Amino acid sequence: MALDPLATATTEHPAQTRRARPFALIIAAASLPMFMATLDNLVMTNALPVLHREMGASVEQLQWFVNAYTLAFAGAILVASALGDRFGRRTVFAIGIAVFGIGSVFAALSTDPGQLIAARALQGLGAAAVMPLSLALLSGAVPPTRRALAIGIWGGVSGLGVAVGPLVGGAIMEGWNWQAIFWINVPVALIAIPLALVVLRNDFGARARIDVPGAVLAAAGVLALVHAIVRGNDDGWDSPGVISEIALGAVLLALFFFWQTRAKAPLVPLRLFRDRSFSVTNIIGFAFSFGTFGAVFLLIQYLQVVQGSSPLEAALQTSPWTLAPMVVAPIAGMLAPRVGTRVLMVTGLALQAAALTWIGLILSTDLDYPALIAPFIMAGVGMALVFAPSATALLATLGLLDHAKASGVNSTVRELGVALGTAVMTAIFVSAGGELLPDLYVDAARPAVLTGAAVLLAATIAALWLPAGRSATTDPTAPDAAAVVDAEAPAAQAAASDLATVG
Repeated sequence: MALDPLATATTEHPAQTRRARPFALIIAAASLPMFMATLDNLVMTNALPVLHREMGASVEQLQWFVNAYTLAFAGAILVASALGDRFGRRTVFAIGIAVFGIGSVFAALSTDPGQLIAARALQGLGAAAVMPLSLALLSGAVPPTRRALAIGIWGGVSGLGVAVGPLVGGAIMEGWNWQAIFWINVPVALIAIPLALVVLRNDFGARARIDVPGAVLAAAGVLALVHAIVRGNDDGWDSPGVISEIALGAVLLALFFFWQTRAKAPLVPLRLFRDRSFSVTNIIGFAFSFGTFGAVFLLIQYLQVVQGSSPLEAALQTSPWTLAPMVVAPIAGMLAPRVGTRVLMVTGLALQAAALTWIGLILSTDLDYPALIAPFIMAGVGMALVFAPSATALLATLGLLDHAKASGVNSTVRELGVALGTAVMTAIFVSAGGELLPDLYVDAARPAVLTGAAVLLAATIAALWLPAGRSATTDPTAPDAAAVVDAEAPAAQAAASDLATVG
């Protein structure tokens, strides 16, 4: 007897749905691995000056400590989402946690920059299965009436990773060594795997073939573009190698999108982009990650290189920025259905753009730290107002069958934003004569930070095109939507009318 495709997307087996899972345990099982991955990325950012000294890593290698993770993540995340649909989201989620833990062990044992870059890439492959599937599993496991609250808490946990990542990294490196920032992932993974297997349902989507050609084209295109940006300042932007890599990346990505229109089981169902909320949220996600994390990459180093702070001191100094999401993101998630995702996201992006402009204009070699507190708080509140509402806006008008793929696309876009933001801002920094020396750092960092502010301002303008996002939850088993956003979202009708099985 043929299985109903929607049932396979939302349940494991009738016997496994008789006993509801506790709400708190569902939140913990879905969020703990995501917290681990978020924590580790920011811990790495804070460790860069230490790795520069102890490993003798160059500025370009420091960049690849971040980008190896984000590029592996971006290249594999769509495949991981499709594997989750085919073989079970919980199964792939647990495998991703294990791969992330193994990558952490290899990173801790690394003795040269090349080994650490490879280990970070392995961590990124694991995170590719963790980040999107955590949201898809959470969304499918909680009732629609509590979904906004669950996503708000999920956003708060992500904010917690942002908040304590630099603090944990600074404390560990001051008390132990940089290797310990990776060892701490191992016990977390050992707890998270059985918790996920016991608490979360093994939801399925359509069990279609994996789009291997699409995965290869997407990963190769992204890698070519980012590598060209990374080497642009060293080799010259007009060098044949850089120009050819940019052209290659553009062609590969164009071929990827062309292939998605022909593939029987596309990694990215292009019909999703007819949904205005989904499309604009992805544009915002890219710009948000580009501007915010590219600036964080430079500012944490500014506190250490220019102001002479230790890693722990730098983490404490950035806490007015990084602690805000932990407090504000859950509140924003709960407010989103009432006041609308658009209002929150426009406000948050505008606050971040203003904060980075403020910081970029006052940066100097003799700047007193208290002058940074107010813009740091502004940036943190702005970040928090984007986290949870963007997750709500992403899924608001999509059916449950589409949640894993949609979350995978958004996570890919965000990680690509992190990679390109870090690469572009470093390129601006280097082209302005920047080096990891106090006198040469500030003048080069200022235009890079202001570039991040400009990108966030553009994202603020783009957010005005979002549907208002004041939602009323509908029947969770309805194939046309998990929640219906207000009448300002006509793209939902196009998505519903073309509901093919995911994959």
